Amino acid sequence: MTVVSGQLSLAYAQNGQQAPSKAQKSKKSADNSMASRKAQNAQGPGTRNKQTAKKSSARKQTVARADHKAKQLRAASRTARPVRASFGQMAGLHATSDALGLHSSVALVVDQETQEVLYSKNDHAVLPIASLTKLMTGLVIAEANLPMDERIRITQSDVDTEKGSTSRLAVGTELSRGELMHLSLMSSENRAAHALGRTFPGGMDLFVSRMNQRAQALGMKDTRYAEPTGLSSQNQSSASDLAILAAKAYDEPLLRELSTSHGREVSVGRRTLQYNNTNVLVKSPQWDIGLQKTGYISEAGRCLVMQAQVAGRKLIMVFLDSTGKFSRLGDAERVRKWLEQKSSMDNRILESVTSVPG
Repeated sequence: MTVVSGQLSLAYAQNGQQAPSKAQKSKKSADNSMASRKAQNAQGPGTRNKQTAKKSSARKQTVARADHKAKQLRAASRTARPVRASFGQMAGLHATSDALGLHSSVALVVDQETQEVLYSKNDHAVLPIASLTKLMTGLVIAEANLPMDERIRITQSDVDTEKGSTSRLAVGTELSRGELMHLSLMSSENRAAHALGRTFPGGMDLFVSRMNQRAQALGMKDTRYAEPTGLSSQNQSSASDLAILAAKAYDEPLLRELSTSHGREVSVGRRTLQYNNTNVLVKSPQWDIGLQKTGYISEAGRCLVMQAQVAGRKLIMVFLDSTGKFSRLGDAERVRKWLEQKSSMDNRILESVTSVPG
């Protein structure tokens, strides 16, 4: 400090000036402060109030953002669930390689008319089938010839306690049995499917018993049902059995129509709800789909059953335990392109053989 002060005094002396005293420095500082206040006063009270309000608003926004972020983190911590391996993953089925590199650990493609197996992968493995269950739910309802215009009310017992899934059909909603069938098969509405089983003549226990009896009658030896929605991992089957179910369900015109519908508007009180098909392939011009059902729970992975016409053949396709949200659809596309290429090659070979003289 002494060195710096001495240097400043020397600088003033060289310029022929006397170094300012402490009193002079204090007065200059006070003058600067007064000038600053005068400048602020010159802006007027309105300007000062605006600046203060702006700073206050910025602080409030910062606090609000921090509170919102904290709420999001708390909500995420409450709802976060550990990722559960599917039954197929635990059984090591994904280690099975196949020529098309499918993401589904189980696959089966069968000619609907000749029963020829065109492609298979772990097709006898028994796994949870998620909402593919609803095909049997729909089949039992359709075969019972129950009135489709009968009104059914959603009750608290239809609310999912198995997985805690949500639904837009609030308790108290009243729809026809036909509407519930439509939402169950097209949009995989769980409360709709549960209400169909609950209101079956004889009640839910009899309905589930009828589901299992129907499976046995069809020769589905690997299949067991515990409830009508597919939320329970106790609903299990194999690709071979599901191909049988899909072929039988295809015989019901109502199931074909409802499962392949693109969308449906449903009036619920004063609101109109728009439901869409869970399988986007039904809207694709590259596909001719006659029946379909998707499914997903963590124990089952992504599942898909379809009846479709590919390369001039009516086929039943089953994909179980697929990884990734759209991978089951990608697997279906791989199979379709493979069959179309195979059909084109077979036709070229046939043409070359028939064109040979003699």
